[in-house]
Amino acid sequence: MRVLLIEDDAAVRRLVRRMLERSRHEVTEADNGRTGLDRLGSGAFDLVITDIVMPEMDGIELLMAVRKHHPALRVIAMSGGGRTGQMDFLGSAEKLGASAVLQKPFTFDGLTTAIARAGV
Repeated sequence: MRVLLIEDDAAVRRLVRRMLERSRHEVTEADNGRTGLDRLGSGAFDLVITDIVMPEMDGIELLMAVRKHHPALRVIAMSGGGRTGQMDFLGSAEKLGASAVLQKPFTFDGLTTAIARAGV
């Protein structure tokens, strides 16, 4: 499966990439939503996994763009809650069409479960 992984934290991005590659997925990375959207336009992907709180373009904006231009593409939204820890970013992502959500921190099994929930 071809996965576009969008995460601004390089350490988290490396960890999630390793988890995905462990399951034999092909991974393309982006460090913010705008770069991710550009990569999405230049490649074919089966799944997008995106952080919510990011610079340039956040995951909610990205999700809305994906739903508009690639409505059938599966998207997993992930978040640790942001700086406030109080906002329900994942609930908002679900309402806007995320195929599954993932609360940070998560395990390999949690990621695998989210991928299955996304229907990929």
